[in-house]
Amino acid sequence: MDRDIRTVDDVLKLMDKLFAPAADRWTAQGSGWWDDFYTDRTRPVPFFVGKADESLAAYLGQCLLTPGRALDLGCGPGRNALHLAAAGFDVDAVDLSPTALAWAEERAREAGARVRFHCGDAFELTVAELTGPYDLVYDSGCFHHLPPHRRVSYLALLDRVLAPGGHFALTCFAAGAMGSELPDADFYRGRPGLHGGLAYTPESLRRIFSGLTEVELRRMRDEAPDSAYFGEPFLWTALFRREARAATPTTADGPGTATG
Repeated sequence: MDRDIRTVDDVLKLMDKLFAPAADRWTAQGSGWWDDFYTDRTRPVPFFVGKADESLAAYLGQCLLTPGRALDLGCGPGRNALHLAAAGFDVDAVDLSPTALAWAEERAREAGARVRFHCGDAFELTVAELTGPYDLVYDSGCFHHLPPHRRVSYLALLDRVLAPGGHFALTCFAAGAMGSELPDADFYRGRPGLHGGLAYTPESLRRIFSGLTEVELRRMRDEAPDSAYFGEPFLWTALFRREARAATPTTADGPGTATG
């Protein structure tokens, strides 16, 4: 008889199993899906380009962000991590895929950039390797590939590693333009899956990250192919700030001690 559920982490891992094999897109055990995805570098994938997000460039240009320690979640081939390093940040970058990280490391060597790349699940790596505190946590395309229950882990990660006064920047699928708009509960009915990724509204993002102060939330600008930056209008781009004296965890429903 299996009666092993004792902690929140046990519950989260049990729910992860409901999403197999879809969970292969975001769990450390399933890095093979992303390895296959990144193997052919010539594929016409918008974010394969070696360009930073236009929103990141804008935040830096407007002095909304200043150099410090940065964590790039789901860094892929490293395009934003390299831009942060070039701007003077001390960068840790994490991704599930060894193939993506090999590409990122090649780009870093070519650019002469110093970035610490970590392979694995950010939720598992945090305590051992991604110690923080980070002045910036940057996520371009990781959050919308998480099933709803893993937002608990995501928010707990921010609680642990984001410095007081630090910033959290996000790009994710915009409802009405890209991604699934199913209600959270429907992802657990029938044959669970991520349906290509979850779409978000501005209201849902503000609720999820209500423990942080909104600096900006807008649609990403559409950048032309010859632009120096990456931009696709099917994405939201958002910048939040943690208050300098923040003591309350950034959970969607107020104080809590959930871990994942």
